[in-house]
Amino acid sequence: MTDIKNSMQTFKIFFLGLAGILITGCALAQTTGTAITLGGKTIHTVGKLPAVGTSVKEVTLTGVDLKDNTLADYKGKYVIMNIFPSVNTGVCSKSVRKFNEDAAGLKNTTVLCISKDLPFAQKAFCGAEGIKNVVMLSDFRTDFGNSYGVQIADGPMKGLLSRAVIVVNPEGKIIYEQQVPEIGQEPDYAAALAVIK
Repeated sequence: MTDIKNSMQTFKIFFLGLAGILITGCALAQTTGTAITLGGKTIHTVGKLPAVGTSVKEVTLTGVDLKDNTLADYKGKYVIMNIFPSVNTGVCSKSVRKFNEDAAGLKNTTVLCISKDLPFAQKAFCGAEGIKNVVMLSDFRTDFGNSYGVQIADGPMKGLLSRAVIVVNPEGKIIYEQQVPEIGQEPDYAAALAVIK
């Protein structure tokens, strides 16, 4: 009987400790992340975007050909990172089309469209839409969302990427960033492009 009581006591301590860790983790995500909204309801990202003036963090993402792509692959160019939840939503697909149009006229600039979508879905979207001026990259098997603070930490879109834009200069420094405050809102295209022109 004593063994059963000891086991129950150990289980209670373990369970309460685990609950405390989970509660602390949720509170930490809400206090260290960025508050954004989804349909007017507050949700949070796991962190904050890297600050303007800092060096870009090296990450690996997956191309539509399933090959690894790193940010170092684009060194020496301006890089626009168009980050969004899924290419299968209206605002996300609109941002890809808009940057595709704008990128055609930019010299020494690459637009990376980054989401958690599978590379197959990204490729199918580009084929159907005639998208040729952007590079579609997937975070489906990497840690980009956490590294850049854009992974959604709570709410119905938890685990997807928030809507954000980061612009990097040819030396690898961040020269513009925008965490779009409402998921259903488009990014400020003009402001992102203005730092390059």
